Amino acid sequence: MQVLLIGAGARENALAARLLESPGLGKLYWLPGNAALEGRVSKVRDIDPCDGPGIATWAQRQAIDLAVIGPEAPLLAGVSDCLEEVGVPCFGPSRAAARLEGSKAFAKDLLAQAGIPTAKYVKVSGAQEALEALENWGAPVVIKADGLAAGKGVTVAMTQEEARKAAEELTGPAVIEEYLEGKELSFMVLAQGQEYVPLAPSRDHKRAGDGDTGPNTGGMGALAGFGLISQGLQQEISCKIIKPTLAAMAKLGTPYKGVLYAGLMLTAQGPKVLEFNVRFGDPETQAILQLWEDDLLEVLNTIARGGVPKGLLWSRDWAVSLVLASGGYPGSFETGYKIQGLEEALEYALVYQAGTKLTQGEIVTAAGRVITLAAKGSLELAREKVYAAASKIHFPGIHYRRDI
Repeated sequence: MQVLLIGAGARENALAARLLESPGLGKLYWLPGNAALEGRVSKVRDIDPCDGPGIATWAQRQAIDLAVIGPEAPLLAGVSDCLEEVGVPCFGPSRAAARLEGSKAFAKDLLAQAGIPTAKYVKVSGAQEALEALENWGAPVVIKADGLAAGKGVTVAMTQEEARKAAEELTGPAVIEEYLEGKELSFMVLAQGQEYVPLAPSRDHKRAGDGDTGPNTGGMGALAGFGLISQGLQQEISCKIIKPTLAAMAKLGTPYKGVLYAGLMLTAQGPKVLEFNVRFGDPETQAILQLWEDDLLEVLNTIARGGVPKGLLWSRDWAVSLVLASGGYPGSFETGYKIQGLEEALEYALVYQAGTKLTQGEIVTAAGRVITLAAKGSLELAREKVYAAASKIHFPGIHYRRDI
């Protein structure tokens, strides 16, 4: 099979590495890719990842058999729709279905109308309306920008002063919602209409600093394993959240295809939806793939062509992923620094490149999240492996959490 993978992060590096293991793969094209897998994949640099018509035309010329879309932006730009229109099966939801992630307001309204557990909320049009609405809310309170924000458009304001500051910084519509207490959980399923199969549960670590301190990021590391939740809780999440969400999307005339990611809070009243994503989580996927034993190409191709796997094969180990970030991330940071120790790190863990590029034959930093390390084993062993690997990698300003 000729396969096109869209995206440039560590999630896509991890997906590409697994696709390369499939006996059914002919050639793997990576648009736009990063500095990883040189010589093993064909990098496509001259097309915008969100240019649906351009990608569709290119895919036809290359006789692409399957397209896999990693990040959310191309999905919301309708790339999946454009590919499907020219007969290229695509793993990823339509533009209309991708609104579950693209609009917090759309997602909250769907949850409310379908009776799916979530936080109480109010929609606001901008900063002024948000400030007025906050007069009726205490603290803590959560303020979410309505559109895409790469995992960083959420402010958990613990005081009214923090809430007002976040409201003043809004540049468009937003959602204000109640603060939920509990443990977060990332629950992903592979969906086709109203049918689905679950992936291993995982838990992202969003805050930049140890002990869940500092600003929200796109994710600083993740833990994955079936020991995270009981089988009973998994069934409750399926019955109360996943099934009614897929049913509601089908009822709207926008049936879902691809990965549905439910970001949950496990509260004293049961699981409640914090947000939806419409693609594989990053950095959760890098951990989950360590446990997932199926032929990934076969599974994604089945979903893209309208089927659903009967079941998936899993290791019962734990897996950990750890993000190595540029100094200052998620705020301002500098790039272009040479990355040392990648080969040495491979002795301990898998190394997935995210924000990297090749400059004069050297791999240098190119974004906020630079590398993700991943390993499996017992929980203690998986942690030991990723931190041993992290100790081998160096670039100016490197920082990572020590408590994943």
